[in-house]
Order: sequence, then C-alpha cells, then structure tokens
Amino acid sequence: MIRMQPSDENTRAIAESDAVAVERTLAGDRDAFRVLVERHSHNVFRLAYRMTGNRQDAEEVVQEAFLRAYQKLGQFAARANFGTWVYRIAANYAIDRMRQRKKEDTRKLEPAVHEEGTENDPVTLVHDAAPTPERLAHNIELREHMEMALAALSHSERTAFVMRHWEGCAIEEIAQVLKSSSGAAKNTVFRAVQKLRLALQPFVGRGTQARAIGTES
Repeated sequence: MIRMQPSDENTRAIAESDAVAVERTLAGDRDAFRVLVERHSHNVFRLAYRMTGNRQDAEEVVQEAFLRAYQKLGQFAARANFGTWVYRIAANYAIDRMRQRKKEDTRKLEPAVHEEGTENDPVTLVHDAAPTPERLAHNIELREHMEMALAALSHSERTAFVMRHWEGCAIEEIAQVLKSSSGAAKNTVFRAVQKLRLALQPFVGRGTQARAIGTES
C-alpha cells in the first residue's frame, strides 16, 4: 500500500504552519512543539512500526525521533519541511534500533532456547499489535510468511522497501536515509522486492503475491 499523498496546496499549508510552530518553539513556546508532535507522530509511528515490526520499538523510535528533533531544532531553520525532516530522523534511528535489537536477540538466543518456540518470533509480535498493511494478505499463513520474509531482509533492504512501497517515499529520500546514491537506493529497493517475491512464491500466485507486498507485478 502506498500512502495517500496530500495535495500540493495542503502540503504547502502544513509546511507553512510547521514553520510557524518551529519559530515559536525556538522562541521558548513549548506548546508549539507539542503541535508538531501531534501533527506528525502518527506518520512517524506508522513508519517505525513497519520498519521494526513491533509496537514497543516503534514507540521508542517515535519518542527518540521527536526528542532529537527538539534538541536539533536550531538546525532546521533553513529547512523547508519539518515533517520530512523528522521522518528521516525516525528512519535513521529505526535502523539503529533494528541493529541493536538483532544484537539483543542474539545474546538471548542461547539461554532462552525457545521454551515455547515463540519468544523471538516477529510474527507473534505483529499479532498482538494494531492492524497493519499485512492484513491485506488473504490468510493468516500468508501474513506470517510475509513477516518472516521481511525479517530476513537486511536492515537497508527492509528500510528501502517500507519507505518506497508502503510509505510512498521518493528514491532520493530513501538514498538520504541509507546514506547512498539514488542508484544504489533503487537497487536496494529492487533487491528487497525480488527477495520477498521469491520467499512468497511457494504460497501465492504472482498477482496475489504482488498485492501482498504492496507492489505491482
């Protein structure tokens, strides 16, 4: 699913309103920053959840992203769009959090020995969370394999796929988050889609498969 894009007029209005809120915040009005949080936290959480795969990490990403945005707000003065700026901060921190989570899970793996076989299963985390785009899959089995396929991607591949095909971000935005060239970012998106299609191929037809991962055949 690609996010709905607001009209150019609405985008400009939001950017102008954000700019005013930033100026007021820098002048000492903390309530003005609260407006920015309320306006953009939903989109930031959606990105963070899709990238990390669980609510706890996503909430941490949201909190940290806005904290960093507040601390670095003086650097935003010359920027045009607060929403895009905090979005990139969140994406970068989500990548760091995924790497940290992987290390934590690796350390836990030996002593845990999976008593019930589900402690580190990302699918069980999704089941307890709010509805996500994976529910577009036609059955529970497909959704589970989709989550496992996503978890098997590298951090950069998962980030690129989520930002491009679920969040509708431009290749240039993805390249900035991944700290790569536009060409490299495009290749990362392509590689992620090919891996997901290969992983899901045994379970669904090509048309259903494309809809499940949010891309066109």
